[in-house]
Amino acid sequence: MAAMCRAAAKQLVDRAVGSRAAHTSAGSKKIVGVFYQAGEYADKNPNFVGCVEGALGIRDWLESKGHHYIVTDDKEGLNSELEKHIEDMHVLITTPFHPAYVTAERIKKAKNLELLLTAGIGSDHIDLPAAAAAGLTVAEVTGSNTVSVAEDELMRILILLRNFLPGYQQVVKGEWNVAGIAHRAYDLEGKTVGTVGAGRIGRLLLQRLKPFNCNLLYHDRLQINPELEKEIRAKFEEDLDAMLPKCDVIVINTPLTEKTRGMFNKEKIAKMKKGVIIVNNARGAIMDTQAVADACSSGHIAGYGGDVWFPQPAPKDHPWRYMPNHAMTPHISGTTIDAQLRYAAGVKDMLDRYFKGEDFPAENYIVKEGELASQYK
Repeated sequence: MAAMCRAAAKQLVDRAVGSRAAHTSAGSKKIVGVFYQAGEYADKNPNFVGCVEGALGIRDWLESKGHHYIVTDDKEGLNSELEKHIEDMHVLITTPFHPAYVTAERIKKAKNLELLLTAGIGSDHIDLPAAAAAGLTVAEVTGSNTVSVAEDELMRILILLRNFLPGYQQVVKGEWNVAGIAHRAYDLEGKTVGTVGAGRIGRLLLQRLKPFNCNLLYHDRLQINPELEKEIRAKFEEDLDAMLPKCDVIVINTPLTEKTRGMFNKEKIAKMKKGVIIVNNARGAIMDTQAVADACSSGHIAGYGGDVWFPQPAPKDHPWRYMPNHAMTPHISGTTIDAQLRYAAGVKDMLDRYFKGEDFPAENYIVKEGELASQYK
C-alpha cells in the first residue's frame, strides 16, 4: 500500500512538472520582482540594482523581448501588490533581504507560476516541499554573495570581541571612558572559533580567519577537502554538542531547514562556554529568539551579532533590538553593490536560459523536477 501511494504521488509530481515545464519557452511572460525600496538612496549609485528602483537592471532587456515586468516592495497580506499578480504571474523573483514568503497557499493560487528565482542565496522563504509537489522550479544564484557574507561575519566577530560599539557610542555622545570599553575587549588571536556549517561561506570564513592565528573548528554533515582542511588548519568536529563548549566564538553558517529551525534553543545555548560570542548571518529562525535575548541579558552570551531576523523586516518590538551587547543590523551582509551586480547577472542568465528552454547551472537548483537539493532534504 505504501509503495502504491508513493508511486501515485510521483505520478502527480511528474504530471505537474510536465504541464508547467511545457510553457517555459512559449510567448510573453509575466515576471514579478519583490525587492526592498531604495527611496532617497536610489540615485546615489548607478550600480545600486538590488532595489525596487534598480529592478536588477533587467527591465529594458525583459521589455525588449516582449515580457511584462512588475516590481514592488509590497508583499504582505491579501491586499498587497504581490497578491494582485499571484494568479497569472509566470516567474517570481525575490530576495532574502526583503523576502516574499511563498507559502503553500500562494503556490496553490499561482496557476501560471513556473519559476521561483532567489536573487541571492537562501530560498527558505519558499515552502519548498509545496513547490516541489506543484512541479515548480526553484533556483538561486549560488556563490553570488558568499564573499560578501564571509567578510561581514569576520567584521562582526572583531566588532564584538573588541567591544567596538560602546566606544563608537561614547564618541557620538561626547563621552570619553576608556575603562568602559577596555574591561571586556579581547584579541582574536588565540581564540577558538567554530563554524556550524562549512559550505561555501563557512569555508571562506575559515580561510579569512587563518591569518589571525585562531584555533579553527567546524561542524558539518560533510568533511571538507583534506588538503584545504590542512591548509587552513581547521579541525572537523563530528559532534556539535562536543564542539560548542570549546568555542570562544561560534558562527552560524548552516541553511534553515526543518532540522535546523530553532536548533539553538535554551538547552543548546547552555552547552556553550559562558561569555561566548555568536555571529549569525545565516537565518534568524535557526535561533530561539527569546533564548538568545535571555542569554545576552544574563551574560552567558557576551555578544550576539548578525543581520538575519525572523520575521523580516523585524517588528519594532523584536527582543533582539533591545538586548545588551548586540551587533545587529538589517539584512545587509549579502547585498553589497558587488554582490548585487553578481546576483543580478545570475538572475538575467537564468531568465535567458528559461526563455530558451535550457537548463540552469546545476548548483543553482533548489527544486528541480519535484526533487529538493540535498541541503534542504
